[in-house]
Amino acid sequence: MKSEPSSYAFDDLARDGKSLWTGVRNYQARNLMDVMKVGDLVLFYHSSSDPPGIAGLAKVSATAAADPTQFDAKSDYFEKRATKDAPVWRCVEIVPVKKAATFLPLDALRQEPLLAEMALLQRGSRLSVQPVEKPAFDRIKKLARL
Repeated sequence: MKSEPSSYAFDDLARDGKSLWTGVRNYQARNLMDVMKVGDLVLFYHSSSDPPGIAGLAKVSATAAADPTQFDAKSDYFEKRATKDAPVWRCVEIVPVKKAATFLPLDALRQEPLLAEMALLQRGSRLSVQPVEKPAFDRIKKLARL
């Protein structure tokens, strides 16, 4: 899961104790959240930062439900098509597990051959929620000392 640290950093999640992953407005990313289960581990990635990289590990604490921001006309994420009976966007709730002992920058991820096929490292990858295969996930956990 990617977030700009100026908007919501891993330290914010640690402070808050839990957070809904709201504001996702891409169908593919939404669909990835729909299949998440309670207990699934999530890499928390800081995007649009200097440098971008893996900041911590989180866990899904509640499965996908209607994203409340889609109903708020004052929100940047308001969706005029959405109704309470037929929401368009969903979100999961996550909780912090551990801050990366070693912040793992994007450049370091690119140096790892095992990670070459990760969606994050592919050109044009902009999704805020992306799948990570288990071998890559395990390697990242080791490198970031998660």
